[in-house]
Amino acid sequence: MAVKCEIKRSKVNNKANSSICKLLDRLAQKVSFDPACFKGHLFTILKHKRLVFIHCLKIGMPVRGLLHDLSKFSPAEFYYGVKYYKGDKSPNEGEREAYGYSNAWMHHKGRNRHHFEYWTDYNLKDRCVKPVKMPLKYVLEMFCDRVAASKTYNREKYTDKDPITYFMQRKPHRFIHPETEAFLEKLLKMLSMVGEEKTFAFIRKYRKHHTDY
Repeated sequence: MAVKCEIKRSKVNNKANSSICKLLDRLAQKVSFDPACFKGHLFTILKHKRLVFIHCLKIGMPVRGLLHDLSKFSPAEFYYGVKYYKGDKSPNEGEREAYGYSNAWMHHKGRNRHHFEYWTDYNLKDRCVKPVKMPLKYVLEMFCDRVAASKTYNREKYTDKDPITYFMQRKPHRFIHPETEAFLEKLLKMLSMVGEEKTFAFIRKYRKHHTDY
């Protein structure tokens, strides 16, 4: 009986998935998108958001997980995401290759505070634009985001060393407050050495006793 129920449920799920795919195909065609790129980009966003939510939940920040990257569904970002979708890297890279800059990224970084690029301002003392130290909650969301992004793009090849490897490769070119950079680097290195479970446990405990870093 259980086997029959599983078979029946499988058929229902397959039928539902088929209906969703057909609906997405029709929607993509209406807005003149390649259906494969439309679905690929949409599912990549949803997968990434799901991973970030799980990570944020594990460190005790479910609200940040729910609010994460909502601007990616806006026309200003979603359009370019579909147009330059590749599957193994950010569509922003393809847009930069085409235009020399990314409209989607500039829109995104100005609306999402878990990106260090958001935190720059004119410094009255030095009379130039300088990085601003990020609040703790956004640094922790950034940590969750970076881990999730590595999992999304590296897929089955992902290891806990991937996020710190990516971080270090771009370190010389990063415009970020030194205290923010040092704290994020500490967490990513911890992940690479002791794994997710212990790193998330450390962050949960840290949040209970600290409001800053």
